[in-house]
Amino acid sequence: MPQCDTGSLARDGPRGSVSAAAASGALPKRVKVVEVGPRDGLQNEKSVVPTPVKISLINMLAETGLQVIEATSFVSPKWVPQMADHTQVMQGITQLPGVSYPVLTPNLKGFQAAVAAGAKEVSIFGAASELFTKKNINCSIDESLERFSEVMAAARAADVPVRGYVSCVLGCPYEGKISAAKVAEVSKKMYSMGCYEISLGDTIGIGTPGSMKEMLTAVMKEVPVGALAVHCHDTYGQALANILVALQMGVSVVDASVAGLGGCPYAQGASGNVATEDLVYMLHGLGIHTGVDLQKLMDAGTFICNALNRRTNSKVSQASCRL
Repeated sequence: MPQCDTGSLARDGPRGSVSAAAASGALPKRVKVVEVGPRDGLQNEKSVVPTPVKISLINMLAETGLQVIEATSFVSPKWVPQMADHTQVMQGITQLPGVSYPVLTPNLKGFQAAVAAGAKEVSIFGAASELFTKKNINCSIDESLERFSEVMAAARAADVPVRGYVSCVLGCPYEGKISAAKVAEVSKKMYSMGCYEISLGDTIGIGTPGSMKEMLTAVMKEVPVGALAVHCHDTYGQALANILVALQMGVSVVDASVAGLGGCPYAQGASGNVATEDLVYMLHGLGIHTGVDLQKLMDAGTFICNALNRRTNSKVSQASCRL
């Protein structure tokens, strides 16, 4: 493995309205980058990543200026063995002021364990596909929303913010194309339940700028654009193009994974998320403020790639390393 020396935003307007930025195609001045590498990036690794490596990665990412780092997942180790050390990770990291470390919680038991481990923000995850929901969390979409209501009630009582993920917004490995109306319906329900932000995930990376625009147009009629984020996998090489369309439509929160780590245990063939390094490079090139130090971010990517003994999926890092 080569050692490379690489030398929260306010909600907009009422739902149903189109933001001025979206109407004009103007880009946001600031973008909040949500780093999902330690959770979404590592959950698909076949060999278990040592807990100290996870802790070091999160601490390195926190030093880059990232505001949000999704740390781990409080799911059953039976389903995702890679995340079995969730409590040790949460208790081992250095939580910096001004940085949020949300964790994924599929149900009330997971939520309670997360809060006990020191989590101050959680995420819930649903999908716009019935078959994917069945494969992923073993229930229907409506049943998944019922489960979430328990988490939402507990979170309100504990004053813990909740972020909502909607998977398969541009396509499903089992159902194929997903209607934009279905994505809008599920997003509206999760937002109405109290999720402060809805992250729209192209889980298998099949979307194009055209399908992204169609989907966001439908969702923005139901959820304010200031409460939306996009989460793009790069399977077909479309992630940055899709993100640019979302930015032009007024979205100012983007999920990404350091070194392009990731995939999905329930979506065979899905490659990693868009690399955070590549996203930040593009945003800075557009004059958009992120607060992220690209060099430190690349160093974190080098660290985790060396630990995993693999090549980075970040084009920016590959170019900087002249590999």
